Amino acid sequence: MDPLHQFSIKPIFTVVIGGTDVSFSNSSLSMMAVVLIVFSLMTFSVKSKSLVPGRWQSLAEIFYEFISRMVRDNAGHDAKPFFPFVITLFMFILCGNLLGMVPGAFTFTSHIVVTFSMAIFVFSMVTLLAIVKHGIKFLTFFMPHGVPLWMAPLLVPIEIVSYLSRPISLSVRLFANMMAGHTMLKVFAGFTIMMMGSGTALGYAAGVVPVVINVALIGFEIGVALLQAYVFTILTCLYIKDALELH
Repeated sequence: MDPLHQFSIKPIFTVVIGGTDVSFSNSSLSMMAVVLIVFSLMTFSVKSKSLVPGRWQSLAEIFYEFISRMVRDNAGHDAKPFFPFVITLFMFILCGNLLGMVPGAFTFTSHIVVTFSMAIFVFSMVTLLAIVKHGIKFLTFFMPHGVPLWMAPLLVPIEIVSYLSRPISLSVRLFANMMAGHTMLKVFAGFTIMMMGSGTALGYAAGVVPVVINVALIGFEIGVALLQAYVFTILTCLYIKDALELH
């Protein structure tokens, strides 16, 4: 079976409005499931507000404290109003990555259109924030303090290209890692089916090897899912800091 078949977007309910296909797909279903999971975890787990938290409340508090510290350490105290946005972004990406590890589930973070949409939203938000906060002074971001004026024709274009490439690098990093990991899992699973399909003792014995590799890959992929959510979020914090402080 084609290892890329798992990334195909399939409509569940076909809807066409004004000639535009806005069908409810498996990707939409996965995103709605993640929203429901995050909402349930962060709302109902702390509903009791127990002094001695249970397991679910402890998990919610761990996420809260982790992201709060991340925002404070990487974006500064002035970025506190952006905490709700940052924790929402982190939980959405993390749960989307982990949901994709469930057999039969759809990994929407393996699609560049999803990751780029999130990245371009972050980019637009921090750019607008910088312009509103600093006005015309925002342009000094592309000419670091202390750099000789004669280097401006060379440095400014480099800084502008670097700045505009942020949403591309942010989105491609997440999309490529999730897509590559799931493709490898599918390839080695195919090896197992192919070898054991021979019906011979040697085929069954050889089929154990890709199974062992797949188990190791699943553990590795879970680590990648956590890491990529962290990287996307911490870069967002750094971009917010740049917008607030123009460093």
